[in-house]
Amino acid sequence: MTEVRAAAAGPGTGPAAAPGPLAPAGGGSGPAGGPISPLPSPATGGGGPGGPSGAGPGGVTAAAGGSSASGSGSSASGSAREGWLFKWTNYIKGYQRRWFVLSNGLLSYYRSKAEMRHTCRGTINLATANITVEDSCNFIISNGGAQTYHLKASSEVERQRWVTALELAKAKAVKMLAESDDSGDEESVSQTDKTELQTTLRTLSSKVEDLSTCNDLIAKHGTALQRSLSELESLKLPAESNEKIKQVNERATLFRITSNAMINACRDFLVLAQTHSKKWQKSLQYERDQRIRLEETLEQLAKQHNHLERAFRGATVLPANAPGSGGSSKDQCCPAKGDLSDEDDDNEFFDAPEIITMPETMGHKRTGSNISGTSSDISLDEQYKHLPEDTKKEKRTRIPYKPNYSLNLWSIMKNCIGKELSKIPMPVNFNEPLSMLQRLTEDLEYHALLDRAAKCENSLEQLCYVAAFTVSSYSTTVYRTSKPFNPLLGETFELDRLEENGYRSLCEQVSHHPPAAAHHAESKHGWTLRQEIKITSKFRGKYLSIMPLGTIHCIFPSSGNHYTWKKVTTTVHNIIVGKLWIDQSGEIEIINHKTGDKCNLKFVPYSYFSRDVARKVTGEVMDPLGKVHFILLGTWDEKMDCYKVLPGSGENGAEGRQKAHEAEDTRLLLWKRNPLPKNAENMYFFSELALTLNALESGTAPTDSRLRPDQRLMENGRWDEANAEKQRLEEKQRISRKKREAEAVKATEDGTLYDPYKPLWFERKKDPDTKEIAHVYKGGYWESKEKQDWSVCPDIF
Repeated sequence: MTEVRAAAAGPGTGPAAAPGPLAPAGGGSGPAGGPISPLPSPATGGGGPGGPSGAGPGGVTAAAGGSSASGSGSSASGSAREGWLFKWTNYIKGYQRRWFVLSNGLLSYYRSKAEMRHTCRGTINLATANITVEDSCNFIISNGGAQTYHLKASSEVERQRWVTALELAKAKAVKMLAESDDSGDEESVSQTDKTELQTTLRTLSSKVEDLSTCNDLIAKHGTALQRSLSELESLKLPAESNEKIKQVNERATLFRITSNAMINACRDFLVLAQTHSKKWQKSLQYERDQRIRLEETLEQLAKQHNHLERAFRGATVLPANAPGSGGSSKDQCCPAKGDLSDEDDDNEFFDAPEIITMPETMGHKRTGSNISGTSSDISLDEQYKHLPEDTKKEKRTRIPYKPNYSLNLWSIMKNCIGKELSKIPMPVNFNEPLSMLQRLTEDLEYHALLDRAAKCENSLEQLCYVAAFTVSSYSTTVYRTSKPFNPLLGETFELDRLEENGYRSLCEQVSHHPPAAAHHAESKHGWTLRQEIKITSKFRGKYLSIMPLGTIHCIFPSSGNHYTWKKVTTTVHNIIVGKLWIDQSGEIEIINHKTGDKCNLKFVPYSYFSRDVARKVTGEVMDPLGKVHFILLGTWDEKMDCYKVLPGSGENGAEGRQKAHEAEDTRLLLWKRNPLPKNAENMYFFSELALTLNALESGTAPTDSRLRPDQRLMENGRWDEANAEKQRLEEKQRISRKKREAEAVKATEDGTLYDPYKPLWFERKKDPDTKEIAHVYKGGYWESKEKQDWSVCPDIF
């Protein structure tokens, strides 16, 4: 009856439907169609104003009222919504008409509907996106600065329909993300799907039988009611009463006919579901078979590639004592600009699968990327024995060489396609012997840029150095193809360089769901740096996308200048076959919240067809009025130059910028990358700073990353033991998390207050400038270190 009422509500409020068994050929959904017509006829359909069958203005289907017959709003492909919108491109072309498709929590766009078959122009994940409305027709979708879509609908109604659909899709995507936090590996669902489908059909059949029973009862009681009414008509009653009885009799007849129509419609639906379920099962099985064949083909291709790579290396390898065999020049480390690499960041904790302990003869070996192809004649114990003792004065310059272990890469990565990598169990074979907290600390490698910025009296010049520091943080990722260890909840890492470099730094893993790390660094040279970073990542088969979320703050107390920015998206290419390389792409906006100065940095994505230098970064430093004062130019892996915009005509346009590039006398080298240490290719391509980060230091907290046993075992080359230790630590953390959850449930049942987990050294505060709530250092760590009082620290290792 719900369907009958909805359909009879009038045009534009329901789906276009075929006429029911009772609808006459010309019947409508109103009085004109007669009282016996509960369903809309083809003449009226479900069409609303602005187009046939529910199509709204601009040919985009109305979201309210269900899917339309035209399929524009909710297509047969299963998309939640699709249609035309206008997307802002640039100041030259302005808004361009694009075909947008909202499906499975992803918003994608194409130049035309036909282009959906082969080329997607862009996709944004709504789970991490913000949706804001600008005015009557315009709205913005952004995921933290890496991607921002400025969109315009054809009308205010159409804009509201899209925003509603996007908000619903975002809520669903966030819910699915939360529900999958504790999910394990996917199992084969072919038999499960089949059983579930059969159960559903049996349930539907049962419900139809129930409806049929109800219909029989309605018919029985309806007949009795009509008989009683007929008997009343035979009695001598006033004419007015007879008229009323006739009306009641007609309505009873209509009621019985409508119930019959409902039962017939339910039976038709069941037959249709049974018919199509077989087609769906065949289609699903075909897709599964295709996927299995594709996986087998890719695995064979990966094995062949590995075999050829080993054969080539075996034919060209140099003896250990040959001149230049241990060189670490840039060409030897990475011969081409395209051979880039970076870490993938997953921040959950799951047991490694059984493949973590493997003989050397097994499967696919990644050489020159995840698994080093270089072996050393010196044993691991010998290498470690000769390392200099780490003190405050002398820092180590070597770590044990990376062993040459084999790994069946495809057996793991084929299960990762389309998933959040924090849900995938990974052995230490993919890691480097540093934690994510230590990688965050590596941002301080070029701290001298902030030292120089603190001395600048001009805020625009200071902004140039801050921009260079922002770019420099990516230089350590060029050859780093392995991922860091995921920190345990409560894990910390300190770096005390107060005596040598004038700064000290502290990181803490402050959250487990979602994984988040807080970082605070302060310098006696007059600057403070803080950030809270959450990292999401997705494996797409050929490439891996890493999206850091969170704001970085840099404050200079003497001037009161407060700068903020966000990181760009990192893409790792050639995951399955070929040499791993990474690309940084997106835009960074650095804002001085005191003066209003801004710097826009653009990380140009790599293209095989571009004549531009690879890894290029461009930038403009401008005052609050938008006037450009400095042009920044360089690459994120080598150096950054600064050019002053000379006063004159067109200084805010392309002509002025071109003059700045040509004015060599105004060029200033802001930053240049330090060379890698000798034999860096055998030591995970660590920089000089990275080599010192995991060296043991006295007096650190018991939660410090240097004391993590699986990480230490891996650094010493004992990977099998490291994998076993990694399992133990993750299981220990899982037990602690379940205990906290049980305590929270018990407190709720008892009606008592539950004190949730709180970090030791950081607390959540709202920033007065950005209005964002993030973890900020609350003090106490360095005082506890001085007293050597670590009684508040949990036992996490």
